[in-house]
Amino acid sequence: MTTSTDLRSDLAVCGVAVDAPVRRRAGAGPSDDGHVLLGGIGTALPIVPTSRYRVTDGRLLLDGADLGLDVTPVHRPAFYDLTTADGIPYEQLARLHGSDVLATTVVQTCIRYDEAERCRFCAIEESLRLGSTTAVKTPAQLAEVAEAAVRLDGVKQMVMTTGTSNGRDRGARHLARCVRAILEAVPGLPIQVQCEPPADLSAIQELKDAGAVSIGIHVESLDDSVRLKWMPGKGSVPMDEYRAAWREAVRVFGRNQVSTYLIIGLGESPDELVAGAAELIDLGVYPFVVPFRPIAGTLAVDVDHAVTPPAHVVADVTRRVAALLREAGMHGSDQAAGCAACGACSALNSAGA
Repeated sequence: MTTSTDLRSDLAVCGVAVDAPVRRRAGAGPSDDGHVLLGGIGTALPIVPTSRYRVTDGRLLLDGADLGLDVTPVHRPAFYDLTTADGIPYEQLARLHGSDVLATTVVQTCIRYDEAERCRFCAIEESLRLGSTTAVKTPAQLAEVAEAAVRLDGVKQMVMTTGTSNGRDRGARHLARCVRAILEAVPGLPIQVQCEPPADLSAIQELKDAGAVSIGIHVESLDDSVRLKWMPGKGSVPMDEYRAAWREAVRVFGRNQVSTYLIIGLGESPDELVAGAAELIDLGVYPFVVPFRPIAGTLAVDVDHAVTPPAHVVADVTRRVAALLREAGMHGSDQAAGCAACGACSALNSAGA
């Protein structure tokens, strides 16, 4: 049995009660989930002990009724048990996402993280405060971890994001150094890089020249009022700069090798979200639509008490965006690496995109 868009959306909103050894907590992004194989497909789901959805004996149940889907938690990878020569656990440098994606935040601080400018759904510095990661990952460290993750755990792609720096490159050049080092250690590993639009657009070509195969330039919302409310610092970057960066990224990396997050539930109507997604698709950018999910330690939870959008809204937006993507011949599975290629955090793959 495959996962329907309705069920996948409801799971994203309601979460599931399951023991998932591989989890993502308090990081640079709008998700905080456990990783499972749902019907054989890598999926990231909120872990909610009180959810009506529960996994028992490897089956997904709703109020005790078997839904006909196998659920297998992703096993703790072997590379988590290793440390660098200077004593840093590999797990603090990079994490397994889904079943075969290695992910890291190369710089765990952000110039926009004071309370007046912080993205209200982001917890990039919380994991640093809790001691579960390091502030800056060096190219050599990431190369060492990537080699082990590929060799020991069959990792097939890598995603690297970064907190925003003061430089005109917005952190892209450190990403490029890391890409080069990793590919020296693991030739051919597909790598996606993620950063804010660099003020110096030549940094996008540098990322490609370093060996990255795709790029994420994440806007989260195309509505300026929503951006300034939820991302006051990042929202001050004019949309024209995003559009210029997306156009340059499509020129450099190619159509459907550029992606951006759009978050459902920040205040835009479904029609507005879908219209924004259509604009992105016209540019050759894959809109990776995901629901807003409350993450502990973020302003959205601690101050705003924000809640996840209704599942029917998530399903509606996802279906309509998926239809636009299919019509344009853009599929996440055709991306060389990255969030859309993995697909675990969105219901788009269940809708055929």
